[in-house]
Amino acid sequence: MLVSTFVLLSSLALAPLVSAWPFSLQAVKGGGKGNGGGKGRRDTPIAPKVFIIDMFDDEGSSWFGIPEFNVLEQNITVPGFSPLFPQAHCTQDGNICQLVTGEAEINAASTITALVHSPKFNLTQTYFLIAGIAGISPKLGTLGSVTFARFGVQVALQYEFDAREKPANFPTGYVPQGSFAPDQFPQELYGTEVFEVNEDLRQFAIQMAKTGKLFDDAQSQQYRANYASNPAFAAGAAPPSVVACDTATSDVFWTGNLLGEAFENTTKLFTNGTATYCTTQQEDNGTLEALMRGALSGLVDFSRIIIMRTASDFDRPFPGQSAATNLFLMSPGFEISIQNIPAAGVPIVTSILSQWGQRFERGLKPSNYIGDIFGSLGGKPDFGPGSLFGGKPATLPKRSLRSRMRRGAIRV
Repeated sequence: MLVSTFVLLSSLALAPLVSAWPFSLQAVKGGGKGNGGGKGRRDTPIAPKVFIIDMFDDEGSSWFGIPEFNVLEQNITVPGFSPLFPQAHCTQDGNICQLVTGEAEINAASTITALVHSPKFNLTQTYFLIAGIAGISPKLGTLGSVTFARFGVQVALQYEFDAREKPANFPTGYVPQGSFAPDQFPQELYGTEVFEVNEDLRQFAIQMAKTGKLFDDAQSQQYRANYASNPAFAAGAAPPSVVACDTATSDVFWTGNLLGEAFENTTKLFTNGTATYCTTQQEDNGTLEALMRGALSGLVDFSRIIIMRTASDFDRPFPGQSAATNLFLMSPGFEISIQNIPAAGVPIVTSILSQWGQRFERGLKPSNYIGDIFGSLGGKPDFGPGSLFGGKPATLPKRSLRSRMRRGAIRV
């Protein structure tokens, strides 16, 4: 988790358990009955309508014991999941499932890859809710705020100078790969720099989240008041709310005005000025790349992803506070950020289920581009150099294909 930083997933209706792959089960925190059987028993894949993706234990357990649904009725061990979080959890009917990836990009990508390719699940119609906590810019939100992103930007995928050795005229030690200054678009792309998800689904999620009652507490109220003296931080001093803004992914847990401003600029630069930096977290681009590859394999629908992050701390100090104090104080809004995951997320999950036949089974067709910076799913990205595949979906070549952009040209 990047507390200076931080998926709603769904699928098909649960098919009756008959014959497929054997798997072991164990109860978790008093979890339910499980669905394992005797030796050699085979069951059909579970087809969730919604799959909730959390990143560490407190996020995961925020869904346990809620009155609306019980995800501990089936506890399913999945090969390839984190050894700390080896199970997916599902309701008895299989309509809602949930997992914990483990923190940072490698854990997220590894767990979601294992999920996508597990024969225990059919995810072709599943909605994914990424549901974690994050750091937040006080320019856009505050402790306890609930944010929904259209863009996930991998801001640390850059060259880096130690700040003591950077060129004197550089405002930051970060330089986009293949470029020669911080304000130049990267001339070398890996493909995971930017993902865009379904804006129509995001707007639905925002409207549903606003029907939930957000938590707040005296500790968070007292702390956020420190930001009131700077008019630019008015949002940071306000009570929690639901915010549409974008998220920055980095394994590096950063803090401070200089890095906050640097990654604000990176977010704008990588998206051709479209995205608005708001939250910081350590997993989302790893999760999105795994889902992207699943979509290319026909195993998931990339238009069914929601990125929700609740704010546990600020990415920069209040006036008069040092960056070190801001960092080492750690998450002053941690408790309410955890509570606000289900507070905002439950209305989304239950609305998808209640409107399944009328609206969500067929999916919400996006009115915007969705996918990665290469245009791998087809269409033309509204950021970056444009589609690497001529606007058509990527196809598997007869030989290995290595793609990079250098000096403004795509090389294959």
